[in-house]
Amino acid sequence: MAPSDRHAEDRPLHDGPHEPAAEHPAAHDQAPRARGRHAAERHTATLALAHALSAAERGLAVLPLSRGKLPALRSPHHDDPHPPPCHGECGRMGHGVYDASTDPVRIRELFAAAPWASGYGIACGLPPYHLIGIDLDTKTGTDAPAALRELALRHLFTIPETVVVATPSGGRHVWLSGPPDIVVPNSAGRLAPGIDIRGAGGYLVGPGSRTEQGVYSTVPGTAHLPPAACPEALLRLLVPPLHRRPATAPPHVDVQQGQGLVQFVLAAHEGQRNTRLFWAACRAYENGLGEALAVPLTEAALRVGLTLREARSTIASAARLTGQA
Repeated sequence: MAPSDRHAEDRPLHDGPHEPAAEHPAAHDQAPRARGRHAAERHTATLALAHALSAAERGLAVLPLSRGKLPALRSPHHDDPHPPPCHGECGRMGHGVYDASTDPVRIRELFAAAPWASGYGIACGLPPYHLIGIDLDTKTGTDAPAALRELALRHLFTIPETVVVATPSGGRHVWLSGPPDIVVPNSAGRLAPGIDIRGAGGYLVGPGSRTEQGVYSTVPGTAHLPPAACPEALLRLLVPPLHRRPATAPPHVDVQQGQGLVQFVLAAHEGQRNTRLFWAACRAYENGLGEALAVPLTEAALRVGLTLREARSTIASAARLTGQA
């Protein structure tokens, strides 16, 4: 989403000295209004960055969002008639949740590239919390909180005290922490009507963000809490049983694709290393390259700062999610 020059048509073109033209009476009112609007936009962007940096201090990887709740930076491949399946391998910004980071320097770079950002997203599924978002919607006419309570009664679990974010539409985002060795997928309405799940590869709109609908805010009394551990009974509902696919040896190893996946991991910034490794490992297993790339991907993960235990756990999660373990 490239910023437009909003003032280009308003600037007078001077070819030389001339008598000043008579000003329209409304001109005196338009300039102050425009300055006020731009000042308000700058203030909103500054607040969004401050909230994002505060979230990053808690270990949450963040990215800038527009008022439409979408990533503020447009893909660098948007003009390509045949865009590559790139999630940041090119090294440029604009790859959605794959831009998310906990590094304050990187976060400032992202927001500097998107001065129109009015909010921020929090990437799910990443350490240290492996965040799971339970999105309780009210716009569809369903009572999502009641549906969650019914599920809790039926499956014998309770939602612990945790961070809860109020959405402008009257909904709620419940933050839970997942185990590091289980990947929770995103889903919409699968658990119950009106309940969406934000897991690995997804993001939640962070509190303090201003959108077209209004401002997201933390429910009083929950802002200081860490994301509570997801109850095991609920976790079983969030992770559907996987059916093992027959493992067939590939007729040949696609060396170019394998190198691309390894480079994708090597290009990871702090805060996105685990996400990139998980994504690359999933693609490797889906294309029959999992066994062949397990060691190169592990070595790449170690080079960007993950521990051996983290790398092996993430690759094992990818194998389970794709039915190869």
